Amino acid sequence: MTATAPVTTPTTTPDATTVARPPAAAGPSRLLGMDAARGVAVLGMMAVHSLYDTTPDGAPTTMYMVTAGRSAAVFAVLAGVGIAFTTGRRRVRWGGEGRSAAASLTARAGVVGAIGLALGWGSAEIAANILPYYALMFLLAIPLVFLPTRALAGVATLLAAGMPVLSQWVRAGLPAPTLENPTVAQLVTDPLGLLSELALTGYYPALPWLAYLAVGIAVGRLRLTDTRVAAWLAAGGAALAVVATVVARCVMGPLGGDAAVAAVTPPAVLATAPTVPDFVAVAPEGVTPTTTWWWLGTDAPHSGTPLDLAQTIGSALAVLGVMLLLGRSANRLVQGAVRPLAAVGSLTLTVYTLHVVFLNSPLDTFDALPGYLVQVVVAALGALAWRRAVGRGPLESLVRVVARAAARAAA
Repeated sequence: MTATAPVTTPTTTPDATTVARPPAAAGPSRLLGMDAARGVAVLGMMAVHSLYDTTPDGAPTTMYMVTAGRSAAVFAVLAGVGIAFTTGRRRVRWGGEGRSAAASLTARAGVVGAIGLALGWGSAEIAANILPYYALMFLLAIPLVFLPTRALAGVATLLAAGMPVLSQWVRAGLPAPTLENPTVAQLVTDPLGLLSELALTGYYPALPWLAYLAVGIAVGRLRLTDTRVAAWLAAGGAALAVVATVVARCVMGPLGGDAAVAAVTPPAVLATAPTVPDFVAVAPEGVTPTTTWWWLGTDAPHSGTPLDLAQTIGSALAVLGVMLLLGRSANRLVQGAVRPLAAVGSLTLTVYTLHVVFLNSPLDTFDALPGYLVQVVVAALGALAWRRAVGRGPLESLVRVVARAAARAAA
């Protein structure tokens, strides 16, 4: 992968900001497929929060197995793509350019983190808030923008393969996570505990998840307006996801992973699901238990294992490639389906925030499926209307203004 001439692109996920407008535009001001991929991620995460994750007997639902983990991974990979675009789709150089990029990412992290902490009053059992984790990811991504593209690919591989192993080793000695949504009070009273949870032990641990951003930055330096690039992303991503899934099934099945997990798990805990594979699929809450190293062989949603990261990275790339291809289609029916997704995807931070507020409010009196459908319709129609009448979303505009101001001040 090599860097190409910079273009102006859509905003990052889940916030929206541009550090500096690149000097030459080599394509359209927005990539419809990019925004549509963000829209898929938003609706997928809404499904994870709104629909049932298990059946009455404790088995994972089909919807949960499809959307859980993958939706958030699409967010994270596209966040990296957005960072690549805001840094000109090339390696950032040391000096004034580097100071501007670092200041912009720091400001973005500050605003997104503040919004995330402000949402901390909501219940994590209803919607585990990802924004504080993203804030830390943006800070950790600052060194990545200084790397050449090939180095980024290597770093992403090392992070995906090695960080889960390191996490499995050190988490036994770290404080147990609260698994509550982070709050301002926690930031003041227990900053080290909060940092531990955001980095390694929480729902969306930033250190293993940095692999997503590294992949996204590398992909963002490709010419995504090229149909062949989009097709390779779709095919290559799908192949990676399938291979990771097959390997995980072999490790946990014939090679004995499920049996090893069952041997170290209390029978009363195993009884919460009808089978051991069902238990393994729903047990991880961001990370795997440290009871046995065999846990690292699963690709269960939100397990943060090497195979889970590989599978979700592949899924994210496949979604991006397919949406880029559909966004270039001249078929009116395809465009009619893609444009509402793109509208939602262009207001990701605003839509996500309103979604979390709604689920924790007295307004959510619906059953699971009707409530989800109501949110989808309102999000699509509202985003289309807002894009037509106003343009950039309110929270996206806030992040953009603060990030640009920080970049100018640093330069």
